[in-house]
Amino acid sequence: MKKIGLDSFRFSISWSRIFPEGGVKVNRLGVEFYNNVINELLANGIIPFVTLFHWDVPQALTNKYGGFLDKKVVDDFRRHANFCFKTFGDRVKNWATLNEPHMFSFGGYDSGTFAPGRCSNYVGNCTAGNSSTEPYTVAHNLLLAHAAAVGLYRTRYQVSQRGQIGITLDSCRMIPKYETPANREAANRALDFYFGWFAHPVTYGDYPESMRSIVGDRLPKFKKAESKMLKGSYDFLGVNYYTANYVENNPSTSTANKSYTSDIHVTFSTSRDGVYVGAPTALKWLYVYPEGLRELLVYVKNEYQNPTIYITENGVAEANDASIPVHGATKDGVRIIYIYSHLRCLLQAIWGDGVNVKGYYMWAFMDDFEWNSGYTPRFGLTFVDYKDNLKRYLKFSAHWFKRFLNPWLLTLPSDSKSSD
Repeated sequence: MKKIGLDSFRFSISWSRIFPEGGVKVNRLGVEFYNNVINELLANGIIPFVTLFHWDVPQALTNKYGGFLDKKVVDDFRRHANFCFKTFGDRVKNWATLNEPHMFSFGGYDSGTFAPGRCSNYVGNCTAGNSSTEPYTVAHNLLLAHAAAVGLYRTRYQVSQRGQIGITLDSCRMIPKYETPANREAANRALDFYFGWFAHPVTYGDYPESMRSIVGDRLPKFKKAESKMLKGSYDFLGVNYYTANYVENNPSTSTANKSYTSDIHVTFSTSRDGVYVGAPTALKWLYVYPEGLRELLVYVKNEYQNPTIYITENGVAEANDASIPVHGATKDGVRIIYIYSHLRCLLQAIWGDGVNVKGYYMWAFMDDFEWNSGYTPRFGLTFVDYKDNLKRYLKFSAHWFKRFLNPWLLTLPSDSKSSD
């Protein structure tokens, strides 16, 4: 990270690593590990940006009461947050409560494609679950856990530790497949169900009207005190953006086999009239559409009171092709084009549209384990050789990014340039 010139590192503190049993017993080796990470970052001039929950619920709490399916999780999450603020907050000044709660709720409890793999039998091959209610229950408890952590930080730690706290949300750009009023409304509705599902409660204290009218009694309701806690419960919004989708209105009125996905009443697609929404990549869901970043940021500015924003994830994957030697695998021109084009659109959003963006995190600084995709995609600026003791090599994109961050390097005589 220091060689590339990164001045901040975004990572999560695993709840399971601190409280393996989910209760009060602390794993001191886990605490030591994170202390070492934080101290080493600071010693090298790199600011830690820490997430408290990136989808890893202690298994003991899932066994005990179902994890985020039960409101009991709020107190346990508050305990985890309190320990982290107290233990690491003297050095960590940037906190995010949750990472992509939409993906956790949808993937884990609607489609069943993410852990814990719950869904209705008419949605997927799951052993248990209810896609019509559980995603909303889980999201509701995630929001209450977020509010509890933010309330705790603001009342007990923020003044003395002088930090900030927010939440990281994901969305793609929703583009009406064809320019009709119904499709434009469908695109806005999709944004409500993706981004607004969480952004609306933490800004205004309740779910978007579109969700309340469609989901009805299956959508939990906030008590007045909970709504008050949620309203304005962030100092910044983290925005994760990768790609765009075409959206077409789907006015299905079937009362059977309901799910979070069917509630949106849209059809998603990645092509229109045989043309992809953007250049295809190694992942079937990721097409390169840099203009979508600017458009999404302007949407967030206008809909959510011009918040402070950090781009907490933005990146592109290549396939992990073991047949390509290291010197070939580090030539990632596609990533350079992706980063450049998205940064250009980000600059337009800041200077042209007045969006209040304070930071940008490229996903990721090195190849890593990508949730349900494992090691099959490579998202990193740094190549990790999985066959040779995890040796690391800077990719071409890392060299490009280094010079982007340090443009003075381009003016040095050739014999004075860094050997990197």
